[in-house]
Amino acid sequence: MERSKKIVLVSHCILNQNTVVNPLARAKGAYVDIVTELMKKGIGIHQLPCPEYRYLGLKRDPMTKEQYETEAFRSLNKNISKDAVNIVKEYINSGYDVIGIVGINESPTCSINGEKGIFMEELLQALEKEDIKLKLIDVPSDYYDGVQGESFIKIFSDFIK
Repeated sequence: MERSKKIVLVSHCILNQNTVVNPLARAKGAYVDIVTELMKKGIGIHQLPCPEYRYLGLKRDPMTKEQYETEAFRSLNKNISKDAVNIVKEYINSGYDVIGIVGINESPTCSINGEKGIFMEELLQALEKEDIKLKLIDVPSDYYDGVQGESFIKIFSDFIK
């Protein structure tokens, strides 16, 4: 079977809302409309790890970026970022088009626009050191699948062209 050789990197919770801290999950499992849009265009999905889950597990309380800003958490994010950059380089070196990264707006770890989350700060810095430039987009903090999310899906569809 022919591969599209197109990949997008997504924040963990786009495919697994079960790791989102209570009460912030907005889907039962995955963001179906986002995943469907990627599948319709034949784009592969590479799920990034969830630093918050790795650091504190499922039973964590909601925290701010400032609360996560510790040496141990920053170090974890640097290590995850190094691994993610190696994965991106492997895709690129194998002829794949890594379209971009999908973050989560207002996340203390995975926000790209506005105040960057800790993981995205580290990941984008590591990509910059390797001179890798990717398109970036955040899922809005009020996103839900269905009618409420239609405007974002239109923007997202253009993003993954």
